[in-house]
Amino acid sequence: MTTLSRRAFLGTPLAAAVAAACGREPAPYRSSDFARPDRSAVALLDAPSYDSDLADLIGRGLRELGVAVRDRRVLLKPNLVEYEPGEAINTHPRVIAGAIVALRRAGAREVVVAEGPGHRRDVEYLLTATGLADDLGDLDTTFVDLNHDDVREVPLRSWFTGLSSLALPVSVLAADLVVSMPKLKTHHWAGLTCSMKNLFGVVPGAVYGWPKNLLHFRGIPASILDLAGTVRPGLAIVDGIVGMEGDGPIMGRARPVGVIAMGTDPVAVDATCARLMGLEPMRVPYLEAAARYLGQVDATRIDQRGERVDRYRTPFDLVESMRFLRADD
Repeated sequence: MTTLSRRAFLGTPLAAAVAAACGREPAPYRSSDFARPDRSAVALLDAPSYDSDLADLIGRGLRELGVAVRDRRVLLKPNLVEYEPGEAINTHPRVIAGAIVALRRAGAREVVVAEGPGHRRDVEYLLTATGLADDLGDLDTTFVDLNHDDVREVPLRSWFTGLSSLALPVSVLAADLVVSMPKLKTHHWAGLTCSMKNLFGVVPGAVYGWPKNLLHFRGIPASILDLAGTVRPGLAIVDGIVGMEGDGPIMGRARPVGVIAMGTDPVAVDATCARLMGLEPMRVPYLEAAARYLGQVDATRIDQRGERVDRYRTPFDLVESMRFLRADD
């Protein structure tokens, strides 16, 4: 594998976008379209295993964060990529089921689960192999294949990719609350894949191909920024009970952490998750850019709820080209 130093990485096309976000040239967004919170809350909830009462745990997180879901249509967007027996690739079905129950208890009018896998095209296979189909059946919950959902062309709220619009699934656009539910993982190209990167799955493969070719052509970090700024998920619930380190998002190794992370600011959630993985968030280029306009990265402006980051800090192994992200380097 070719080694990419921090200097070389920041020489990629996203460097220009980061420079723009820092004010050195016209930014690829209108500041008036965004209202970055002055402070953001992130809850870290102790979850030693998937046998924990995850519905109760997530319900506690909703209350702790003051998330209002009564009478709202909620769309849960998990990370469903590929299936390999015993591998920690996908958001665990029990976390998804726990979120469904918790949101219904909190008064949500409707809860659907939706995903558009970028790797495996056979969604029925993924649902069955992972066991998610059984949980959704038991909970009488609808699943929407976002790769084949009806779409509507919508303007992007930022233009890091150089695109002005995307065709997005109507199920996502119709939701009152989009919840990003990623698996805590490293990524061999982006460094970190969490609640912001998880939004790749809302881009329909039937329109843009597999593995979401347009986003790869335009640059993964730039695509993360445009999607996060346009879809604007109102809640993130991260499966950090068992994460993935090394050559993620598919070929890595399981890394137990024992935590569920939640927050209404996906940037703050991802920055917090980066810290507990032993990464420096401001070395992740898309987080560095997002910190300028989209959400909070500064730890002094993130109100920690539940447990402290230090309790779960677990240095994740990284592919060589991403090791410059380590906080201790």
